Amino acid sequence: MGSLSAAHWLVVLVVIFVLFGKNRLSETMADLGKGLRSFREGLTEDETQAETAVIETLPVDARSGEEQT
Repeated sequence: MGSLSAAHWLVVLVVIFVLFGKNRLSETMADLGKGLRSFREGLTEDETQAETAVIETLPVDARSGEEQT
């Protein structure tokens, strides 16, 4: 009795669809997708900025890959 079966989830989805309608659900899913995409781009930008900061702090010889003698 503690878990929901597939039939229960189907009923829940139908009720949500009836309450909000097709347009509202599609708008919500589109907004969710845009938010996730923006979040991923933000993570990528942070990683790129961190890598750039590390490279800028390295000595000139280390940047070119040449060993100091």
